[in-house]
Amino acid sequence: MTAPKLLSVNVDSIEPELGAPAPDRLISGDPKFRTWNVEERDGGLYAGIWEATPGKWRIEYDEWEFCHILSGVSVIAEEGGEARTVRAGDSFVLRPGFKGSWEVLETTRKEYVIKL
Repeated sequence: MTAPKLLSVNVDSIEPELGAPAPDRLISGDPKFRTWNVEERDGGLYAGIWEATPGKWRIEYDEWEFCHILSGVSVIAEEGGEARTVRAGDSFVLRPGFKGSWEVLETTRKEYVIKL
């Protein structure tokens, strides 16, 4: 039997991957990550849910990422640009070459799709 072509983003039965920013990227706090990958495809396509606790770290993107905030509040600041506050209901794309910082003010959970 082949895998279904419609995949629900349901993390109830998935064990999260645990993580944190690399020490050299940490700016403040002690943020912790939980990631539930529900889709991983050859060619570098990933989708799932990511969550982070409060803190601030530097980010650099080589990949393209669509994000939809499910809960919490974060501030994303582009190097040399403006800071943007994102909260539940907000959607945005981070493009390859983005450099800046991600600051979680209230534990933030997002849905994501990443294309390497």
